[in-house]
Amino acid sequence: MHSLKYILYREGDYYVSQCLNVEVSSFGTTVQESIDNLKEAVELYFEDNDEINTFRTINEAMIGETFINV
Repeated sequence: MHSLKYILYREGDYYVSQCLNVEVSSFGTTVQESIDNLKEAVELYFEDNDEINTFRTINEAMIGETFINV
């Protein structure tokens, strides 16, 4: 069993969940649906991809915000 770290944000009418351990994301109309869909998507990713080595272990996660001039 592996611990998934993810970020979740709202985009229009949907909640988007993005896994930090592997390059997989999903969405749903509720927070819980988005998380459940992400778990399923990651499981399917590893069904099709036997290389568990691509799974990055993340011990601590933070989210921040900063500003840039563009």
